[in-house]
Amino acid sequence: MSETTCPACGANIGPGETECKYCGEKITRTVTQSAGSAQQANGGINIPQDVVDQFYTAPAAAIDPSWPVKSKVTAGLLAIFLGGLGVHKFYLGKIGMGILYIVFCWTYIPALVGLVEGIIYLSSSDENFQLKNHVRIQ
Repeated sequence: MSETTCPACGANIGPGETECKYCGEKITRTVTQSAGSAQQANGGINIPQDVVDQFYTAPAAAIDPSWPVKSKVTAGLLAIFLGGLGVHKFYLGKIGMGILYIVFCWTYIPALVGLVEGIIYLSSSDENFQLKNHVRIQ
C-alpha cells in the first residue's frame, strides 16, 4: 500500500484520500502523461501508478500577493553587516527573532548566525527565498 505525505503538515496520506485528516489540506493528484507516453518517456519501462503516487510531491505553495515586497539583496547585506543586531530579521518582519538577536548580541553568536543567514539569503533562489520568508521579491 503506497502513501504520500501532506504538503502542508507532512503527515502520511493514504492513496485514496483527498484530504489530510490532520490539517484538512486538500490533496490533488494529477498524472500528466498517459500510460503509453509514460512508458516511452521512461525508456520503455512502465511505472505503476502506486509508485508514482509514492514519490509524487505536490507543487510549492503559491506566492501570496498580500505578502510584503522586500529585496533579497537588502536582506542578505543587512544580515552580513548588521546581523548581530538582528536588523535583517526586523526588515523581513520577524520582530520576535529580531528582539532575540538584540538580547544575545553581546555573545557574538547572532553575528555569526547573521553572517551565515546573509550568505544563504544571497545564494538561495528567488522562489525559495520568497516561500521561506513569506515575502515577495522586488
